Amino acid sequence: MKRVVRIVALIVGGLVLLCSVAGALSALSNRNLPTGPQVLERLDPLDKARLAETLHLKQMLGEAVWPGWGQADVPIILWNHAYSFLVGYADPPTGWEAVPDDTFDGQPYHRQPSADPQNFAVPVGERWAASMATKWETDAFLMEMFREALPPVLEAAFPYRLVIQPSEVQMSGVLHETFHAYQAQVAPERLDEAEQAHSRGEAYWTADAQMHAEWQQEIALLAQALEAESDQDAAALAHQFLARREQRRAAHHLDATLTDYERLLEWEEGIAKYVELAIWRGAHTTQAYEPLATMAGDPDFKGYATFDQRWSQEIGQMGRQATREGETRLYYSGMAQAMLLDRLLPEWKRRIMAQDAWLETLLAEAVRFE
Repeated sequence: MKRVVRIVALIVGGLVLLCSVAGALSALSNRNLPTGPQVLERLDPLDKARLAETLHLKQMLGEAVWPGWGQADVPIILWNHAYSFLVGYADPPTGWEAVPDDTFDGQPYHRQPSADPQNFAVPVGERWAASMATKWETDAFLMEMFREALPPVLEAAFPYRLVIQPSEVQMSGVLHETFHAYQAQVAPERLDEAEQAHSRGEAYWTADAQMHAEWQQEIALLAQALEAESDQDAAALAHQFLARREQRRAAHHLDATLTDYERLLEWEEGIAKYVELAIWRGAHTTQAYEPLATMAGDPDFKGYATFDQRWSQEIGQMGRQATREGETRLYYSGMAQAMLLDRLLPEWKRRIMAQDAWLETLLAEAVRFE
């Protein structure tokens, strides 16, 4: 018995030592965390490199992901907490000033003080621009969230480098927002309808508290369909998903406004999420695609090689959304349906911008669900 106790004590002592060493190494690593750009009044060279690669990616592979979007002219706003920078808008409206003594890709770009900036498509004059935080601004926000949530004894040793995302996350996020601007160009009434639907959120998420079990089943079927080996299996699982969805809505007496809340947000955000992931996958799988040489100087750029890992993380996140309140769930359910439509109804993209088209109705057509 004493021998067992000694062995257990040695194991526990070893684990404590390992944790202490890991904590010490993490604390040392935290001392060398990136500090962000020293100058906020203009775009940092790394921000410029990432933005140039984002535009290059859209130009080279965008049409394969979504015909029309790849070549669409969409200005881009990158913002930090001090300034918002507008690129690709030669003569912006009053309030934007040319950044002095600086250019992007050889052309002037503009700025204004940041005032409640957001990640979405925003109107600038008579045009729509894609708006997104700089990578550093996002990384700093995430690290601060953990600092505020952790007790002091853990805060110093927390491995903050794990919070720092690959540059591909920020760049594909910018392209997500450019797709919203594209939606505003080609389907403005539909986008406006989707924006108005957000006001139904309180009523929807009150009803949702009783729907978690059914949503778990729906999302599980979508995940299985995405991983199905054959088109036939994918179609069968999609058919089951649609049946479960219909049953859930009937069982919980969802009226047309709440049903359309799901459909509209899946159209608005789910398709943009699809574009975000599809363009990253395209860069990963297209052997002829070459990132710009300037990306070699970005320590957080992985050459799109981590897409499979990212995809696995996204599928896991989709599953976790089933019981969480918030619109993010509909980003994922819409994205999954769009991915399935690529497989089961290839012409779906030329139809989905119509006023009466939904992802789920096109999927039902693909799998002959009635």
